[in-house]
Amino acid sequence: MEKTLTYFVSDVHLGLQVGDPARREAAFVRFLRGIDPQQTEALYLLGDIWDFWYEYRDVVPKGYVRVLGGLTDLLDAGVQVYFFQGNHDIWTYRYFEELGLQCKVQPLVTTIGDKKFCLGHGDGLGPGQHGYKLMRWAFHNRFLQRCFSTLHPWLAFRLGQGWSRRSRLGKNIGYDFKGADEPLYRFCEAFPEPVDYFIFGHYHAQADITVGNGRLVLLTDWITAPNWLVFDSAEGTLQNGQ
Repeated sequence: MEKTLTYFVSDVHLGLQVGDPARREAAFVRFLRGIDPQQTEALYLLGDIWDFWYEYRDVVPKGYVRVLGGLTDLLDAGVQVYFFQGNHDIWTYRYFEELGLQCKVQPLVTTIGDKKFCLGHGDGLGPGQHGYKLMRWAFHNRFLQRCFSTLHPWLAFRLGQGWSRRSRLGKNIGYDFKGADEPLYRFCEAFPEPVDYFIFGHYHAQADITVGNGRLVLLTDWITAPNWLVFDSAEGTLQNGQ
């Protein structure tokens, strides 16, 4: 059987103490278990799958056993699984690769079927956002990461989880995406090569708008309800799933 399906998901925020974290994790596991490996070529995890993730050389966050089991089952069945760091699960180093995930850097341009996609989490893309980009640089800086790694995990995880709770997500889950006024829209509009679909998360807003000769599609978060996108290369269709 030819594999024609590709899935995209973002902003599950596993572990976030908003709404019902256990129910959200169970829903994500059901989503993973519901992917048919006989029909599915790839799954793209577009960042902020975890609300906070920080791994040491010999220590990774506890829990999420069923999530990791669902991902490795897909990998063992021949599904390619790609992971992009979000702004909440930045600090992934080797563990995901050891499991078999392929870690990618945004923006990634790839061809699926006969369509060209530009993929990523979506944070920090486009003009302006200087304060955010400075913070993002600091979070990605290897020297600062090594300094943070000198903290005992008990303290480091409490600091990280505290930062996450104080973030915009913890205060205001919804966001009104402003279309052409957004830096991400301008990033897509000025992209140097033709793209059929730009797919991102991060904004916690759902959108499907025309940009240039393509479409900008945003995945919203899983705080309210599970959601994902599925592309069928045989039909050339991109649809919402829930």
